[in-house]
Amino acid sequence: MSKKLSAFLFFVIMLVLVGCNQAEESSQGEVGESEASEETPVESTELMEATFILDWVPNTNHTGIYVAKEKGYFEEEGIDLTIIEPAMEGAVPVVAAGQADFGIGSQTGVTIARSTGIPIVSIAAVIQEHTSGFASPVEKDITSPEDFEGKTYGGFGGAEEEAILDTVLNQHEVDPSSVDNVIVGSADFFANTKRDIDFQWIFYGWTGIEAEVRGEDINMIYLKDIDPVFNYYSPIIFSSEAVIEEQPELVEKFVRAVSKGYEFAVEQPSEAAEILIAASPETNEELIRASQEWLSPRYKGEAEKWGIQEEHIWNDFSKWMLEAGLIETEVPTDEAMTNTFLP
Repeated sequence: MSKKLSAFLFFVIMLVLVGCNQAEESSQGEVGESEASEETPVESTELMEATFILDWVPNTNHTGIYVAKEKGYFEEEGIDLTIIEPAMEGAVPVVAAGQADFGIGSQTGVTIARSTGIPIVSIAAVIQEHTSGFASPVEKDITSPEDFEGKTYGGFGGAEEEAILDTVLNQHEVDPSSVDNVIVGSADFFANTKRDIDFQWIFYGWTGIEAEVRGEDINMIYLKDIDPVFNYYSPIIFSSEAVIEEQPELVEKFVRAVSKGYEFAVEQPSEAAEILIAASPETNEELIRASQEWLSPRYKGEAEKWGIQEEHIWNDFSKWMLEAGLIETEVPTDEAMTNTFLP
């Protein structure tokens, strides 16, 4: 693990070193005396350029970003936003290296990054409740963690996933060795569970809704219902300390525009879905519409406003991560997240 961590940090440092600065020059032509007396000054309409990197292909976690862009909320704030799909190395090192100003990820990713010295900060929570958990076809008859015993689990292969699964099994007195953990990566849940996989970790707002659209009944065991500590934020929107410290006005304007985008999606899920469909025409339209209807009220939930992050959620899950060995040093919450830029 130490070799992987060293390689990852070396990669991030190299990205930082190759970052480049751009300078723009502008000139203004002279006008004749009579012409100048008749014309009124024209205000500059130059926009601040900013880049946002996704964590996955466009989906309903990202709707507020696309709404804000389509509705002109970024332009109203003086921002020309470019949305890019995820790089092979993920969004965290790209943002940390200054190759993108903002990105989308999870509380886990930010905490792990900061524990290894990568200075990124969460600036808004996209969804107020954690919507992932363990899913299985109803015919598998898996309705509680006790039913995992003797079953085959299809995993992503991540350390967070393994730590959570082990914690759940131990809490429910299931011998971890009795569960066959097969790495399937991002392979299709529906294809996997028709073959050798009994249950898999999914996000209900997408794969669970896809099951509804397909007419396939599944049992869903939400992580937040297993243990409140697993009700952590995913996804979140983050930036780097460098952008926050050097361009706080950009961050404030960006968050204000994004907030308007997600608030619109909360109030107008149908129209918001059509905006996402236009931005991602290759995706199943019925799935996007159904997912948007389910997810829109969960963006804000019972919070006083969209994007708010509760310190106790960060504290509790970071403590669990330390105990589970996912991080080696404590990560102060006031360094990992901020609500400062929320309007």
